[in-house]
Amino acid sequence: MAGNSSRRGAMRRTKKGATAGSGGVRRRGLEGKGPTPKASDRPGHKAYQGGSGKGGHGGRQRRGDAPAPGENQVAGRNAVLEALQEGIPATSLTVLARIEGDERVREILRLTTARGLPIAEATRTDLDRITDHAVHQGVSLTIPPYEYADVDELLEIAHDAFEPPLLVALDGITDPRNLGAILRSAGAFGVHGVILPERRSVSMTASVWKVAAGAAGRVRVAQVTNLNRTLADLKSRGVFALGLDAEGDVSTRDLASQERSLGTEPVVLVVGAEGKGLSRLARETCDQVVSIPMGERTESLNASVAAAIALYEIAGVREGTGIA
Repeated sequence: MAGNSSRRGAMRRTKKGATAGSGGVRRRGLEGKGPTPKASDRPGHKAYQGGSGKGGHGGRQRRGDAPAPGENQVAGRNAVLEALQEGIPATSLTVLARIEGDERVREILRLTTARGLPIAEATRTDLDRITDHAVHQGVSLTIPPYEYADVDELLEIAHDAFEPPLLVALDGITDPRNLGAILRSAGAFGVHGVILPERRSVSMTASVWKVAAGAAGRVRVAQVTNLNRTLADLKSRGVFALGLDAEGDVSTRDLASQERSLGTEPVVLVVGAEGKGLSRLARETCDQVVSIPMGERTESLNASVAAAIALYEIAGVREGTGIA
């Protein structure tokens, strides 16, 4: 009973007389309780999973946390859906909490679940942050750093297809949209691989994946330390180096006359940088440099557009020889 305890300090003496202490209850009540558990771990909350694996939005699984900013993100419903359909490597999917789903969102969730990838829900602010304010439409796919091939692997791809290699080497391309568009053209015209230099060049980022769509999963990309040395090595192995530059010596319209070199032999198309064209060393390394004929009022073409035109011409030559 209160007042009968012999424990030291159990009685508190005040001006109003002796009163019983709380036994430390009030003191413990003032102590911190630690961080607030996640909503999915709090019974009674609509997001509580309780071991059932169900979340608060139509039973969708919520099995992960939103990725940290700076990781590679493929954002946008079409881009994410195409990436999943192509089976590109991915580590997790982030969706907007209470997203209004259409057929694309439902298919994205189905493919993600089928692959066993974690799904996290995030606020619009968080999605803006992790996608670097891209137009994400409520979905973002986290992809790991790209695993580059080596040049030998690109040649093996052609060998396995019983085709003479057709490669594209990019000399100083820095715009990820150009690389993405070039990959799309490469996928359309039978290119076996794309070669990038490590320095002063765009790399395989999430922005490239988005522009390239499914082509980034079909066309392998190699990254080399020295592009000119790589071109020289390819030439020593019988690969014809064809440069593409506004100051080329031959028009792309004349490529059909080079059936032997373009139709039946290995070829690497070397595309110069936006605005600058081919570097001096790359130009000197090429066996031939071609240009695209244009009207007088047009100064130059975008690098990806020029590459697409040249690849179209090469594909036409190969079709004529029965290779493509």
